[in-house]
Amino acid sequence: MARIRNRRKPVAEMNVVPYIDVMLVLLVIFMVTAPMLNQGVKVDLPKVSSEVLPQDNNAQVLTISIKADKSYYWNMGTEVDVDTVQDQAMTLDEMTRAVTGILAESRRQGKQVQVFVRGDRAVDYGTVMLAMSGLQQADVGNVGLITEAP
Repeated sequence: MARIRNRRKPVAEMNVVPYIDVMLVLLVIFMVTAPMLNQGVKVDLPKVSSEVLPQDNNAQVLTISIKADKSYYWNMGTEVDVDTVQDQAMTLDEMTRAVTGILAESRRQGKQVQVFVRGDRAVDYGTVMLAMSGLQQADVGNVGLITEAP
């Protein structure tokens, strides 16, 4: 009597179902926590069609926000960041002193700084020009203005 053996070849496939389960759990966690991480200054930017400003990838970016109540906020990073607030100043003089310190520290470290200004739609032109004047006093050569696309 011949015995019939049921031989199976080894399976060389990876079971990916547990990895998919883990990824779905992580996706749910990130979807739940992401809205809680939004901190920032709510600025209603004017909607204007304009060209995108060139950005130097090696330079630090200083984003200055002017709210409707004429208070100043800024964030220093590697790209234009409109969601987080690093610090704030209530007056133009405080903002000018802070920007002067930030630029002095960056120059001491040998880094270039690009400065961008975000002004709320409700802020009058004079307030934005005062901020630009303060940036000029802080020895800022080039300033970019940020708008939203219509």
